[in-house]
Amino acid sequence: MTKSYIKDLPQRVGQPVQIEGWVTHFRSSGKIHFIVVRDGTGTVQCVVSGDFFADWDHLTIETALAITGEVRADARSPMGVEISVSTIGIIGPSIDYPISPKDHGTDFLMGHRHLWIRSPRQSAILRIRAGVIRAIRGFLDHNGFIVADPPILTPAAAEGTTTLFGIDYFGDPAYLSQSGQLYMEALAMALGRVYSFGPTFRAEKSKTRRHLTEFWMVEPEMAFVEFTENLEWQERLVEYTVQQVLTNNLSDLQGIGRDLELLRKVKAPFPRITYDEALERLKSKQLEIPWGEDLGAPHETALAEEFDRPVFVTHFPTKLKSFYMQPDPSRPELVLAADLLAPEGYGEIVGGSQRIHDLALLEQRLNQHHLPPEVYSWYLDLRRYGSVPHSGFGMGLERLVAWIAGLDHVRETTAFARTLNRVWP
Repeated sequence: MTKSYIKDLPQRVGQPVQIEGWVTHFRSSGKIHFIVVRDGTGTVQCVVSGDFFADWDHLTIETALAITGEVRADARSPMGVEISVSTIGIIGPSIDYPISPKDHGTDFLMGHRHLWIRSPRQSAILRIRAGVIRAIRGFLDHNGFIVADPPILTPAAAEGTTTLFGIDYFGDPAYLSQSGQLYMEALAMALGRVYSFGPTFRAEKSKTRRHLTEFWMVEPEMAFVEFTENLEWQERLVEYTVQQVLTNNLSDLQGIGRDLELLRKVKAPFPRITYDEALERLKSKQLEIPWGEDLGAPHETALAEEFDRPVFVTHFPTKLKSFYMQPDPSRPELVLAADLLAPEGYGEIVGGSQRIHDLALLEQRLNQHHLPPEVYSWYLDLRRYGSVPHSGFGMGLERLVAWIAGLDHVRETTAFARTLNRVWP
């Protein structure tokens, strides 16, 4: 008999099947027994009549089983089917499974993350994450972006030297990448439109619900693209991703209780306000901050709650942003940069800018930021040989997933989160 996946059972009504999976729960009513089994593709109820199965005492939560039987229609089932069982075989027993339906503390669950991910909610979140990745790649690939891989071990900082994880690279200093952006700029000069999608590392001593020390970023870079077009690419990507996940992961979003109407409103174009306008709005909310200070989480939340979709905050003070960002020609104290803030208090999900393409200005900025030009000599070469206006952005995957799924903390958006106090399991 050919093995079947649970997701395919609605097409097998009236047919004999064999499935393999894990027990999520079971109950009995007289001589009728009900075993609910999952296999990673779905969950189905298996009905056992009679006493032919002799190992009931060994049937515990997360026991791995092989079951044969006939698929029957059942309108009460979420899948519309159940299995009338003919045989049951135990593949792998599960003794004293530590996670029960009762409430467990966060530290306990994170310490048992290798098992917690089997729960319906956590599995749904990981499927949503996969759906987000599939949508991002689909959009970029379809629109002519070439995927390219920057190194994870780097000799220099892209975002700031205070958040680097340093390592000894055969006697020389090196760092885990904060961002692949500088390398993606080089690749854009070769391929036009490119993107990377991989892990990044920030040694930030932060315990907020928005931060991880290891997370994934998608980083597109585009030659011959200036500031306004850069924003348009960002909003098109975010809209496409959200709408694709709404379509393809609808049951997962419903299963975790996400408000779908809020996601259906995510349609481009997104509203845009300048940093100066943001400060005026915050002042009216009694959240005034001096000009030149960065927006914190409360400020981002207060601004985003005014809109029913993500909002761009643009034209930040130069001193707040990285050395490579292009100044506004009309106000050099500002840079052509933008943060895209998600609704519902999730904060920045995308950060991007037009990059400096003038060699003399970039050399000046390196000096102002006390960065050694010899380390960035290859990056300066990009301005020596055929420099062009170019732009790009970075989008953090985990924070994007947290917003789309409506989660309280980014630690649930990845299989094994790395936080300030957790590097195990």
